[in-house]
Amino acid sequence: MNLTRISRLIQILGLLQTTKGHNAGELAECCEVSRRTIFRDLDVLRDAGVPLLFDDDHNVYRIPGTYYLPPTNFTTEEALAVIVLCYELGQSRRLPFYEAAQNAALKLEASLPGCVREQLQELTDAVQIKLEPANPLADHSPVYRQLLASIASRRPVRIEYDSLSDRAILRLKLSPYRMLFSRRSWYVIGRSAMHREVRTFNVGRIRSLEMIDDEFMIPRNFSIRRYLGNAWHLIPDGRDVDVVVRFSPLVARNVGEVMWHHTQQLTWHDDGTLDFQVRVSGIGEISWWVMGYGDQAEALEPEPLRELIARRAERMLEQYRGQTVT
Repeated sequence: MNLTRISRLIQILGLLQTTKGHNAGELAECCEVSRRTIFRDLDVLRDAGVPLLFDDDHNVYRIPGTYYLPPTNFTTEEALAVIVLCYELGQSRRLPFYEAAQNAALKLEASLPGCVREQLQELTDAVQIKLEPANPLADHSPVYRQLLASIASRRPVRIEYDSLSDRAILRLKLSPYRMLFSRRSWYVIGRSAMHREVRTFNVGRIRSLEMIDDEFMIPRNFSIRRYLGNAWHLIPDGRDVDVVVRFSPLVARNVGEVMWHHTQQLTWHDDGTLDFQVRVSGIGEISWWVMGYGDQAEALEPEPLRELIARRAERMLEQYRGQTVT
């Protein structure tokens, strides 16, 4: 059974469950096939155990509305995409707190007739998504759920937070605005009463949390994109600066194939090198990214970024040569 027929069977299922019914001619017109093809498809559905009913009074086919989950009119591509994503994100805690996604995929599969389900299963097994290693956030599921409840109810929380930047345990009142999963962990973004500004907190470093009997408002114009500005990743740690990095031919194509930042511009040279230009808020975060390419990348601008990377490279050299690091 090919993808075209699977897609058509799913379309027929949706048509017969979402309306009072269709006759063979209407189904043929909707699916852009002949009546003979529709009759063959209906036989396949019957053989799969689908309870097709024929209304003699109105000369239409229909499926009882309670037989499947509420209809979605998924195409084969849509059903495959949902099932693959649910499995991949929910399996083995690849995306923390989304184990239920795997159960959702099973329910979606179960709502389809056997013939379609078997074909989709084969396709699902052929597709895998490899995600970056993530913080499993063991035992933090209650914290995550409480933060979502806080956002929904607009009630602030009091948290105990293990701050790396402050090197201390902070106790503060937080009004959560948004939850963000980025790269390896979940973050909550909201207004900190202690800092009197919007801050980003790693969910994995929240030691305790309790809801407060109070209310807060999320600013109408707040968005994660606006809050992060031109930050390379999560932390806008300075004024906006233009950064230019030259990549060697060995890694240039790999770098150029990825959309790393919404401001990036690429300039290719005849010798195969690539000048990567981006405007970011501060040089702290992007400096680590540049250093990850070792001697295959050189920061050309700004000078403070060159100096920062040079100092770190000198300390690395001293460390690997066994010299005393000052």
